[in-house]
Amino acid sequence: MTEFERNVYEAVKLIPQGKVATYGQIAELAGYPRAARAVGNALHRNPDETNVHCNRVVNADGRLAKSFGFGGPDEQRRRLIADGVYVVNYRVDLEEYRIDLNELKKGRSGRP
Repeated sequence: MTEFERNVYEAVKLIPQGKVATYGQIAELAGYPRAARAVGNALHRNPDETNVHCNRVVNADGRLAKSFGFGGPDEQRRRLIADGVYVVNYRVDLEEYRIDLNELKKGRSGRP
């Protein structure tokens, strides 16, 4: 596993149940702000889907991943709904469910 992948997985772990983050937010939090696409690739290789909830990562406009690595968009939709995220036409309302990046950064640094 690369350092980039470790950073991505640690960033994804910070997304609480009932919230989502975009690939771009995770890239920024992982320290690679221009690597949103690479975040998607890393999530396809997620070695620990029990603890790294990659279903909580969506596109910049709230769309679910067309090729969600663990069962396709229907499975991502199912997991998000189970998390308490309302999904309409395979899209999440980012105004309501997107985590604030500053909150993710606080979680990453361990600050209250």
